[in-house]
Amino acid sequence: MSLLFLCSCAKVAVSPPGQLTGKAEFGKASYYAMKYQFRKTASGERLNQFSLTAAHRTLPFGTKVKVTNIKNNKSVKVRINDRGPFIKGRVIDLTRSAFSSIGNLKSGLINVKVEVIR
Repeated sequence: MSLLFLCSCAKVAVSPPGQLTGKAEFGKASYYAMKYQFRKTASGERLNQFSLTAAHRTLPFGTKVKVTNIKNNKSVKVRINDRGPFIKGRVIDLTRSAFSSIGNLKSGLINVKVEVIR
């Protein structure tokens, strides 16, 4: 019940988990600033910049996604545990660790493909 309440407050429509495998979207990925380290995420977990987690607007918490940098074809698998990003054109916010494994932190943004794997 509280998840439904949180989603309605945040105006986020969460898709049913069973129908998502194989879903893909394209857009820009960004990463969390260090000031968010150890702050609570929307799922209640503490953000850890060294973990492979991410924020997505609609995917259910716990969903595993493969994020691929379009430019260099490097990919990383992350688990959704937060909501966001809420900036037009951005589809996912990654931890610094996840972002740096597929792109240069200095770039700030990279074009990615996000695929639901589980």
